[in-house]
Parts: sequence; C-alpha cells; structure tokens
Amino acid sequence: MDRRDVLRAVAALPLLRAALSEQAFAQSYPARNITMIVPFPAGGQADLAARPVAQALERILGKSVIVDNRAGGAGGSVGNAAAARAEPDGYTLLMTLSSLAVLPEADRLFDRPVAYEVSQFMPIARVLADPTLLAVPTSAPWKTAQEFVEDAKKRPGQITYGSSGPYGTLHVAMEMFANSAAIKLLHVPFRGAGPALTALLSGTVQAIAAAPGTLKPQVDDGKLRVLGNCGAQRVASFPDVPTFQELGYKDVEMYIWAGLFAQSALPAPIASRLREAMAQVMTSPDVLKTFDASGSLVAYQDAPAFSDFVATDSARLIAAVRKIGRVE
Repeated sequence: MDRRDVLRAVAALPLLRAALSEQAFAQSYPARNITMIVPFPAGGQADLAARPVAQALERILGKSVIVDNRAGGAGGSVGNAAAARAEPDGYTLLMTLSSLAVLPEADRLFDRPVAYEVSQFMPIARVLADPTLLAVPTSAPWKTAQEFVEDAKKRPGQITYGSSGPYGTLHVAMEMFANSAAIKLLHVPFRGAGPALTALLSGTVQAIAAAPGTLKPQVDDGKLRVLGNCGAQRVASFPDVPTFQELGYKDVEMYIWAGLFAQSALPAPIASRLREAMAQVMTSPDVLKTFDASGSLVAYQDAPAFSDFVATDSARLIAAVRKIGRVE
C-alpha cells in the first residue's frame, strides 16, 4: 500500500465509524417508547389514522407508541413544527394531513414567520386518502348541494362552516367549493376537525367539510346529511352522494390524506425499519377492519410512491391557496 492509499484509508475512517455506529443504532432500535405526534385533537382524520397504526406498530416493534395530540390550533402547524424540531432518531414521528404543505405557504401569504418547511420531513408511509365531503345537520333545510348553493347566494356570508383551522384541509376544501360555486360563506375556525364536528352537531356552525371516516358514525346515527363529495369519484361508504364535478363544479377536487413522517435527517437504517414495520401494519387484519368499519379505506403507499404523491398533491393545494388568497 503506497502513501496515497494510506492517506485515503485514514480519511475514510470517520465515515466508516459513523456508518458502523448508525448500523448499530438501527439494530437496537427501538430501545425505548416512541411518540407519534398528531397535530390535531381526537376525532379527526389524523387521529383516526394514528391510533390503529400506533397499536399495530407496538406489536411489531415491541415498544409502546404513544399518540400525542398536539392540538395547538393553527390548522396543525403547531404539532407539525414540534415534530420538525425533534431529534431525528426515530423516537418522534408525525401522523399528519395534506395541510402539511399548505400551512407554510399560508405563513408566507400573511408575511408571518414560517413555522416549518416540508423539506424538514421524510415521508414514511401513506395511510389513508379520502375525498372531503360536505355535511350539514339533518335538521338543516338543504337536501342537496344545489339547494345549499341557492340559499348561500341569497344570503352571502351568513351560512357558517367550521374547520380545523385557517388554511387547514377543511378550510381549503370549503373555500375551493365556495369559489367554484360563486358563493360567500362565513368561516369559523376551530382547533381541529373533532371540535369543528362537535360545533356542527351542537348548532354552532351550519356546515363542515370532512373525511368520510369522521362523518360516517354521525350519518349512520341520523344526525348529519352529506350533500357533496370533493373527490373525482364517488366513495364506497357514501355511494349515493354525487361528486361536485358531477354537479358542474369542475375545479373542485380535494382529498384529506393521512401519512406518517419522520425528520429528513433520520438515519437510513431507522427509516428502513419503520418502512418495513408500516408495510406490515397496513396489511394487518385488525387495522384493515378498523378502517373499513370507519368508512375510510386503506390507501397505503411506501415512501418512494408517497414522496411523489406528496409533491404532486402539495403543488395542487398550494396553487389553490394562492387562488383563495387572504380569506379571513
């Protein structure tokens, strides 16, 4: 071995040590309990996704996975930011929604400090991907979406709707519909979809856009009526509900997906371990049964496909937010 070979070998030693240390860390992972941040209160789509996934991960990984509802408001921004700041060691995960990419854009729109960037996250797996549905109480006078639109045109700004927070998924969905229908609604933000749904059931607000799994128990109990579907196709749990595109609102298309993320600096062996575990989770009969009963069918994607999906969907949502603009 000549002098240059020796120097190259010496220079490579720190990288080799780091790689060996990373592999050893991965082999011992997890050595303690894992926290799964959900940036919303209980009762919404992210929480619906998180709890059965956390239970299944516990069985596979052999450590407790604690669901931590960081319901700080701001459409999920507070919890997302907390996860972004966490140590990239696999012990703080994030189960969040499609608003992940929208919220930083909203911060920029209002010249606010950006709480986090999407680039700080590594997609691990998509869990659910449902269209948002427009729901009203069964006591409401509107039996169809067209009746809702006609009434809103007569009373601009008087029909109230609840959301999970400004520029969260539910807010963007309703404003997308309102823009397409040329109507003006009154937005009432809450700290999450669960509180917004409670407000709808109590009569505090008159409408909501939410995921099928969030709405189905209340529809089955006769408390809510679904008027329209923001997806491109009808959903199996509400086969009689037309899409807004069927009704002539061609530019209304909005989905509320839930997915598991870690920090972008997460060591590759830990990311691989989590991806392998999630592949098992999303074929677990118990998990499939839970989601099927809720009306939200599994929409699993592994990290590469999920990363592409997030990029495509985020671009569409960011364009929608820019079109909506400064909606108060």
